[in-house]
Amino acid sequence: MLKISALAVLAVLPAFVQAQSAVYGQCGGIGWTGATTCVSGSTCTVLNAYYSQCLPGSAASSSTAAPSSTTASTSTAHSSTAASTSTAAAPSSTAIAGNPFEGYEIFLSPYYAAEVTAAAAAITDSTMASKALEVAQIPTFTWLDAVAKVPNLGTYLAEAQSLQASSGQKYLVQIVIYDLPDRDCAALASNGEFSIADNGLANYENYIDQIVDLIAQYPNVRVVAVIEPDSLANLVTNLSVPKCANAETTYKEAVTYAIQQLNTVGVYMYLDAGHAGWLGWPANLSPAAQLFDSLYTAAGSPSFVRGLATDVANYNALVASTPDPITAGNPNYDELLYIQALAPLLTSLPAHFIVDQGRSGKQDIRNAWGDWCNVLGAGFGTRPTTDTGSSLIDSIVWVKPGGECDGTSNTSSPRYDAHCGLPDATPNAPEAGTWFQAYFQTLIADANPAL
Repeated sequence: MLKISALAVLAVLPAFVQAQSAVYGQCGGIGWTGATTCVSGSTCTVLNAYYSQCLPGSAASSSTAAPSSTTASTSTAHSSTAASTSTAAAPSSTAIAGNPFEGYEIFLSPYYAAEVTAAAAAITDSTMASKALEVAQIPTFTWLDAVAKVPNLGTYLAEAQSLQASSGQKYLVQIVIYDLPDRDCAALASNGEFSIADNGLANYENYIDQIVDLIAQYPNVRVVAVIEPDSLANLVTNLSVPKCANAETTYKEAVTYAIQQLNTVGVYMYLDAGHAGWLGWPANLSPAAQLFDSLYTAAGSPSFVRGLATDVANYNALVASTPDPITAGNPNYDELLYIQALAPLLTSLPAHFIVDQGRSGKQDIRNAWGDWCNVLGAGFGTRPTTDTGSSLIDSIVWVKPGGECDGTSNTSSPRYDAHCGLPDATPNAPEAGTWFQAYFQTLIADANPAL
């Protein structure tokens, strides 16, 4: 059974009741009307035009702080540009044959734990507040969705190594690689910071290099990564979208570079494979398998590419007791059926999977299977575990940090996506990636199993 870290989380006050924003709180961006300075020990860092965040750093600053000002906050942290020390052992060049999650304690993301703790402090109902604090102790993946966040990885790896040394328990850090140029080519809500037309591929390679440099300094801490959600799946189904057609070659080159470089430092990788409602349709299975196989082979069959990740940030059940009416016409109406249909078609890529169930606790809540944005009535799902009921699935995981918004419902926003204004999308939603308190509370209330 997958074990969960008991890493303590310090309570922080919610940003909207302070003169300054808390660590990991919002501190600026288009449309932001709250505090624009940060508490001591953190720096207001621009992640994109719509969202500046208080990241661990040296001093408070205004919301116009440049991303390059971000520094790691603990004395054991390393800069992303620091060279590996001579005392660091080289990572194993051979991946283990078994499940990389087995026997490892999952390091809790301080980033998400701080968001959740602040959210709990804003809940007046004591029972719900207590349940919210339980969520802070459930491991999620840390999304490295901007270069400014990369230095935090060094802090987390250092903390995990320290915990490992003091407890004798082996630790695993979970990350999402998510910064492709022209990211999410078929959507608007989660556009990234790099443009293919503006040195995007080189910028992306530099982003990967910084991550690799950090991981190399902590060879005794295992790292598991989900590689680029909503990228390769778009190349199967959305090449009719001009932005996706234009991005195809760059996506392949960038993902290849990422998996080759991360392989050199022993990162166990799962390429994002969408979900049952996307690539699980019978017509999409073979093209998807061919794409994954060809990419893996062209990259030199990196030994630490373990397999595929499914349902990342979606709402599908692992095993549905009955098919949701929206899945009519697709025999692969849940994630297990999708995995069982896809696995035999993979001829070179290893057929091992992880499945995100972070928001899959409640079913039959969507009007259409393609509805993905802050779906009304969603609840937290099955807790992370290696007791998956399938030899194909290494672990049930929470990849999407529940409570972080999918996209804004504000139709005047440049990043407004029509999916976020549908009748089954939660109204009054802020910008993608920012904290959505009302939605977080719904996830708690509708959690299955209950918190």
